[in-house]
Amino acid sequence: MSMRTSIHGQWSSRWIFILAATGSAVGLGNIWRFPYLTGENGGGAFVLVYLLCVIMMGIPIMMAEILLGRRGRKSPINTMETLAAEEGLNPNWRFLGWLGVLAGFIILSYYSVIAGWTIAFIFKTGMGDFVGANAEQTTTIFSELISSPGILLFWHSIFMFITIRVVSRGVSGGLERAVKFLMPALFVLLLVMVGYAMSTEKFLDGLKYLFIPDFNSLAEKNLFSDVFLPALGQAFFSLSIGMGAIMIYGSYLSKDSSITSNCFVIAIADTSVAILAGIAIFPIVFTYGLDPSDGPGLIFISLPIAFGQMPFGTFFGCLFFILLMFAAWTSSISLLEPAVTWLVESKKMSRIKASYIAGFIAWLLGVLTALSFNYWAFEFSFAGAIKQNGLFDIFDILTSNIMLPLGGVLVAIFTSWLMSRKSTVDELGLGDSIAYKIWRFTIRYIAPIGVLIIFLNTMGFFNIFSINN
Repeated sequence: MSMRTSIHGQWSSRWIFILAATGSAVGLGNIWRFPYLTGENGGGAFVLVYLLCVIMMGIPIMMAEILLGRRGRKSPINTMETLAAEEGLNPNWRFLGWLGVLAGFIILSYYSVIAGWTIAFIFKTGMGDFVGANAEQTTTIFSELISSPGILLFWHSIFMFITIRVVSRGVSGGLERAVKFLMPALFVLLLVMVGYAMSTEKFLDGLKYLFIPDFNSLAEKNLFSDVFLPALGQAFFSLSIGMGAIMIYGSYLSKDSSITSNCFVIAIADTSVAILAGIAIFPIVFTYGLDPSDGPGLIFISLPIAFGQMPFGTFFGCLFFILLMFAAWTSSISLLEPAVTWLVESKKMSRIKASYIAGFIAWLLGVLTALSFNYWAFEFSFAGAIKQNGLFDIFDILTSNIMLPLGGVLVAIFTSWLMSRKSTVDELGLGDSIAYKIWRFTIRYIAPIGVLIIFLNTMGFFNIFSINN
């Protein structure tokens, strides 16, 4: 039986937990990363595989992570050690907690740099830089930004500082106050952007690209490495699975709140934002002759064109990038939280001290990402795809394609094969119902086997890394 509450606090209500967990899930992964991955990996065919990964692997493993977090009521590292002891298992299962915390920490380091772009674009939009701009002009503005390490480090530092400030204030004093207002506002603004996209010349082309799978586009791709693995990585990245964030948020969830219904609400909200982002962006991409496979800069090149053309575009553009920054902010808080809670529990630090120490280390690691877009950029290939942004791409591949799926497999194995049936029934509160049997079968067989097939096929049958001279 789990402890009644965590020493770090508890969510004041079920809906605050849903908003917080959705805030962790909804962020740059949906609005920045999902559209460009869709463009790079086959459009509608990629979306179809992504949705399949969310349903068959993402939701069951998210339920398992929240289950573990609520039962352990500690940081992911200490939770895994506590639960391993409770089940009579090897204490080295604590390294699963370490894997999640480390993955989240690495993601935070480069996430902060990308979030810094959103802050820069708030000011660029507000100063009218994009009024009447075409694709060539917005591309130039974006290129100038990422080629300047000093500017990137400045905005990276600002974003990391505001993340540290919220985490240092704890559960109720920091995060709850933000998510009550920011997440609903983000949904509203995305709907405004969709409304604008509907007025563009190529709206139907964007919808077709997003929702109608063109399997001919996959003819020259390897389905495992070029479609399934990125889709699986995006499902885990977007839902915050395998990085300790959902587990630590689960530790603040009250005992009488349903894990199952909460997970479905979070997954639906998260996936809706990703789809809405695609609906808003791809019509603009096609209308203005942009390439949907433009990569990480897609949202920073395509959307400013729309803001420069639409009525009150400067106002809506500023508001969009402000809310995008806040969406990134709620996600970054959840990425820093697991490391901070471990320092508080194991090193007996105050929350304020732990927040600034962990945040500073993540900031230092982020410096490597900032430099990978300019001075330290190098090209390499991964699974046949050419990557140009050096350490940033390596960090992204390492976390979303390797660490997160691996962590998800281990979470599935631990909860379904090693924890007692009584323990999981107790936390999920489903009894011996058909819903519980479906979850247990999925988490035992479908989720881990699906992840492993995709993961091992890519890692075992391809020479995935090679540096291009």
